[in-house]
Amino acid sequence: MNMHPNIHYICRLSLSFLWLWTAVTSFWWGRAVGYEVLSQQSIEGALADVCINAGSLLDAVIGIWLLSNFKMRWCYRVQIILIISYTILLTIIDASFWLHPFGPLTKNIPILALLLVLLQPTIKASDSASQKP
Repeated sequence: MNMHPNIHYICRLSLSFLWLWTAVTSFWWGRAVGYEVLSQQSIEGALADVCINAGSLLDAVIGIWLLSNFKMRWCYRVQIILIISYTILLTIIDASFWLHPFGPLTKNIPILALLLVLLQPTIKASDSASQKP
């Protein structure tokens, strides 16, 4: 399956927005939620600060990496590993997030599917003109 370069670009931008917005909200507005979740595993104080700050920084790095268009296949693979890791950790901390009405964990499944699609080769711009819809 080949993807048109414009579709690929839009997907990259939307994922970048997701990662960057998550970084910002986790660092500023969502810290209390982060502390609450981490405290369920007795992660508190300075260690909780480190976890939240490191997670926010990592999310921002992924978001910026997506905008850079540098070694995208590696970027997609890193995201897959990170999303699976976040999903496993949050499931261990509080499996009820799978039942949360806003779907903080269930949303990971379509994001993983999108990343698998993005790992597929894109068609060249010159070839796209000859493709029929």
